Amino acid sequence: MPDCFFVILPLLIGWLLDLLLGDPSWLPHPVVGFGKMIAFGDKRLNKGSQRKLKGALLTIFLITLVFAATWLVCYPLTSYFSLLTSIFIFYCLAGTTLIREVREVFHAVDRSLEEGRKQVARIVGRDTSELSAQEVRTAALETLAENLSDGVIAPLFWLAIGGVPAMVAYKMVNTLDSMIGYRTERYKDFGCWAARIDDVANYIPARITALLMILPSLFTFRFSLFTFVLKYGRMHASPNSGYPEAALAGILNCRFGGPHYYFGELFDKPYIGENARELTTADMQKAVRINRTAEVLAIVIITVIYCL
Repeated sequence: MPDCFFVILPLLIGWLLDLLLGDPSWLPHPVVGFGKMIAFGDKRLNKGSQRKLKGALLTIFLITLVFAATWLVCYPLTSYFSLLTSIFIFYCLAGTTLIREVREVFHAVDRSLEEGRKQVARIVGRDTSELSAQEVRTAALETLAENLSDGVIAPLFWLAIGGVPAMVAYKMVNTLDSMIGYRTERYKDFGCWAARIDDVANYIPARITALLMILPSLFTFRFSLFTFVLKYGRMHASPNSGYPEAALAGILNCRFGGPHYYFGELFDKPYIGENARELTTADMQKAVRINRTAEVLAIVIITVIYCL
């Protein structure tokens, strides 16, 4: 039996589990544990002087800890198929759950604006209390595009680069950034290292994500999407998030970005795209198809690389 079988089979099982189950609420998730560790460190260390140093030490310690722990668990199992490896991969992928959440946002806002605001608050960090229906839908699709990179393509990229330990370590990086990697008064120093490491970890995956999203457009000769992504991908506060967002905005011919409130502070983000048209449920359905297609392309590419 070829060696690649022992890599590809756990990958396919893990991906199919995410495809079928998402993140069931009844199943304990390691990221919840990551969050508790980060919250503990935040509470104990994010005060007084030397906050940047404290944040750096916490960030490096937690990333190293989960990498080493995963390696110690997985190393004895690398020579043969392991269901445990599939479970790790399943836990590290987060495509299905976000798709479900985005669908619920669109259904909720169709019922009432207030319900839509409450639903989108589950998946975004911004203040949603004053969002219009258009802004609710925009926020959901922006998050869907970002999550394709952060929740699917980037974990798969780091799996291909460094195996399951690197994949799990990436999830810790991403969780650190989502919890403390903000430029607010509280976190601008303490979360600085978490944010910068996340930028580095996502630099290549974000651009791969955008490429995978627009790749099918070659069959319809929409070559202008490449120019669109190159133009607008850089127009984002994050060096990475703009690329998958620009890819989706270009495909849907819509506009993302603009000013948003985070933790009571206004962040005036540039717009991505120019067509400020109303978004619809059909746009959400198309965005979901784009995400799924990109996922399949990523799995196929990794499979081919390992087999070769």
